[in-house]
Amino acid sequence: MKKIFSLVILCISVLSFAQTKAPFAGHRSFNIMEGFSGTGTPSYYLDLKKNGDVSFGFVQVNQADGTETSEEVNAGKYNSKVMKVAFKKNGENFYVKFDRDNIYLTDKDGNILKSEDCCSAMESAANDTCTCESKLYK
Repeated sequence: MKKIFSLVILCISVLSFAQTKAPFAGHRSFNIMEGFSGTGTPSYYLDLKKNGDVSFGFVQVNQADGTETSEEVNAGKYNSKVMKVAFKKNGENFYVKFDRDNIYLTDKDGNILKSEDCCSAMESAANDTCTCESKLYK
């Protein structure tokens, strides 16, 4: 009975690892919300470890006095469906999902959002809403 139980636990562990295989390992930056005026829009990044641990961070420089604000938070293990990011310093909370090349702003269920805040200056003239996505830059 112990052997069967151990085998079941091993199978579950292997299956859950296989479903959450990280698409890459390393540091990537992104910019989902476009800044228009240079007022110190945060630069966001994610760091994905080989073991699947994901950290998100931002760096923001105040254009008036040059002070820098930054924070990095651990978001847990990689999840291809949706991940919650909760920054304490600026009280910003959002949901994302990402793959090898892109990151998407989502709702809590993993549905990709559309918003006028996600449009670039060129897109905003032609569209009311844009898909909230960004390339992941090395």
